[in-house]
Amino acid sequence: MVVFRSSSAALLAAILSGGAFAQQSVSAQKAQPSLPAISQRDQTLIDSVEKAYQAGLSNYRNGQLAAARSNFDYAVDLILRSGIDIKNDPVISEEFDHIVDAINTLEMDALRENGPQGVQHQGDAPVDVANDVTFPVDPKVRAQAEAELKTTQSDLPLVINDYVASYINFFSNTAKGHNTIVGALTRAGRYREMIQKILKEEGVPQDLIYQAVAESGFRPQAVNPRSGAGGMWQFMPYGPYGLSRTGWYDERFDPEKATRAYARWIKQLYDQLGDWYLAMAAYDWGAGNIQRAVERTGYADFWELYRRNNLPAETKNYVPIILAVTIMAKNPKQYGLTDLAPDPPLVDDTVTTNYAVDLRLVADVVNAPLQEIIALNPSLLRMSTPPDEPYDLHLPPGTKDLFEKRIAEIPEDKRRYWRFHVLASGETLDAVARQYHVSASEIAFVNQLGTDGDLSGVDSLVIPVAPAAAPSSLHNSMYKTQRGDTLVTVADRFGVTVDQLRRWNHLKTSTLAPGRRLYVAEPARISASSRSRRKKTARSVQSASHHTTAGAKQVHAQTKATASHRSKAGR
Repeated sequence: MVVFRSSSAALLAAILSGGAFAQQSVSAQKAQPSLPAISQRDQTLIDSVEKAYQAGLSNYRNGQLAAARSNFDYAVDLILRSGIDIKNDPVISEEFDHIVDAINTLEMDALRENGPQGVQHQGDAPVDVANDVTFPVDPKVRAQAEAELKTTQSDLPLVINDYVASYINFFSNTAKGHNTIVGALTRAGRYREMIQKILKEEGVPQDLIYQAVAESGFRPQAVNPRSGAGGMWQFMPYGPYGLSRTGWYDERFDPEKATRAYARWIKQLYDQLGDWYLAMAAYDWGAGNIQRAVERTGYADFWELYRRNNLPAETKNYVPIILAVTIMAKNPKQYGLTDLAPDPPLVDDTVTTNYAVDLRLVADVVNAPLQEIIALNPSLLRMSTPPDEPYDLHLPPGTKDLFEKRIAEIPEDKRRYWRFHVLASGETLDAVARQYHVSASEIAFVNQLGTDGDLSGVDSLVIPVAPAAAPSSLHNSMYKTQRGDTLVTVADRFGVTVDQLRRWNHLKTSTLAPGRRLYVAEPARISASSRSRRKKTARSVQSASHHTTAGAKQVHAQTKATASHRSKAGR
């Protein structure tokens, strides 16, 4: 693949030295005539954001990645929850861009070096396993492959020579090679239909699917810790592939979008070089390097470039490995591949969000394991959909309506950290409160329940969990007033209106005595009709079972949820 180097390494070094953010901070831009003077409101916000960022940076340096992520999320949330129109405030917009860029650089470095949950470091893709192998050519293996090739149907040109035959021998007759192929072709079942459909639509050979076998073994989140190449098709972080990469998502890890980008890129290479083998070699080494090799030798032929030693070792092996995998996959009986059970095809529901919602909440509301939701949305970097832009969120099949019904109960700005809990029979409000480390009174307020904690007629609860890194004053939906507080100052502090404070707390005056506890968070949007339906259902259950305590029992679906580019030559 063509080299398109980014400045991320330099940015990372500057960030870790403690200089990047100070140099890029909005505080340092006061002298710039292009930006307006910073208001006290903006400066206060910036100071808070950078304090949270520096705490995250300290945890990052100490290897406390979970704590660092929590700090970074809180730094971004401070801006998002400030109520400021970011797009129309150049000072805050500049701060937001810098912090997201810096955090993204740190998090991607952590992905490459540490491989947190959900990120796969490729270790057994065929091209990695076989790249450094020197394996003899077995005359019997070659003769068998040549015979099979006469009846093998393929829309790619397939050849057998000693280079290809040696890899067929390795993948057929060694445990490591055979297990690698079996694992990759098993995972291929999940994506085969989607990939072949896209390859057909883009007008490229459908057997190019086996390049993904070689590249990543069909791991959509595969990351190469050396080169930074990532995804099923192992794209570099930056390049003209039409894939977006932000602080929230990386489309290299989106199987469908990355496959579309691959099909268009390999077609462009073929149109440029006129040969599929050269196009594959260019995918690995770069079109410019291949063109220069052709100009040096006068041969626009991969095998001639191979024999004349005009290719790096890695690229010389790359094409034969792909051809060996293709021939074996298309002749499974001859190579002992008939017993593998491909993963079932990927099927999902999709909803388009334009708000941030945590994947844990998504798992709650659709009654699915968190790992299944993560696996369905491999491009998300921060366990959340991005705010303020459309994102196609993938859900387990048949859960779209349930998601839309339940998520509507939760205020949009709380979907990054609030949770949803389906009550088990006999479960109490106090027990739920202890489970989520939230006070029972807050849960009762948010769910518009009575003060006695009675859950009769209630089958589920919205849980007002606070951001993990938030200061104690923001941890809860409740605030204890201090001397000098007024309805105006409290409303401004928590981003709500005075009318909301009055309504939520049944206030008849504007006087606030010190020590009074106020609800300062929007309750769940549970309609009267919805609550009535819940109670009606609960009464039916009570009548049938003679239970005195209601609560509909929900059974969570147990759906099975369903590393990386080697150091690319010339990258």
